[in-house]
Amino acid sequence: MSVRHPLAKVPEITTYFWVIKILTTGMGETTSDFLAHTLNPIIAVLIGGAGLVIALVLQSSVRRYVAWVYWLAVVMVSIFGTMAADVLHVGFGIPYIVSSIFYALVLAGIFVLWYWREKTLSIHSIYTRHREAFYWATVLATFALGTAVGDMTAVTLHLGYLATGVLFAVAFIIPIVAYYKFGVNEILTFWFAYIVTRPLGASFADWMGVSTTRGGLGWGTGLVSIVLAILIVAFVAFLAVSRRDIERRRSS
Repeated sequence: MSVRHPLAKVPEITTYFWVIKILTTGMGETTSDFLAHTLNPIIAVLIGGAGLVIALVLQSSVRRYVAWVYWLAVVMVSIFGTMAADVLHVGFGIPYIVSSIFYALVLAGIFVLWYWREKTLSIHSIYTRHREAFYWATVLATFALGTAVGDMTAVTLHLGYLATGVLFAVAFIIPIVAYYKFGVNEILTFWFAYIVTRPLGASFADWMGVSTTRGGLGWGTGLVSIVLAILIVAFVAFLAVSRRDIERRRSS
């Protein structure tokens, strides 16, 4: 029997969690692109970095999970994680496949250190400073990795944003089926799904935001970011009131 720790710093994994997570990945992608094309890229990265630091300090300062604080941190990680992946490609000309391998190794290294230090990778155990630090380092790495992989699939492999979104939507189903139908380890399936949601949400957001000449709908990254932000706020406000993301109990 596993019961939620009273000082847990993350939400329970429900359908709402995955919906908001996918929305944040899309918003992070389009917001990063909007800032990079509207402002000087260096200034955009500084703003994104400052926002990330502020959000994580705020998240670290609360004693237990608070919906709006947690999801603000996720949004800022999404924006800065996108920038981190784009900097390697745009700023230094590193191919997406190379940056994908690099961030995969970074993520693997974090997992190894996390498990070596804490003997668990379960997000249900995030109620100490060390585990919270490992958790957010992992989240940042998954966003950077997902960005690189999604762009590699859409641009380098020429699948386009819509086809890439569909591809990763199918990939997202794999860990769900593996866990519920075949009893595959929940930690493994969770992190697999978590990584996949990044290119899933970002690809559909790119498809909506980029111009028709690039295979998109041409709605503009600014408009898409605003719409996604409104949806995120609505879902988070609902969870803050209903508490459906903290009151569920698990058994295993």
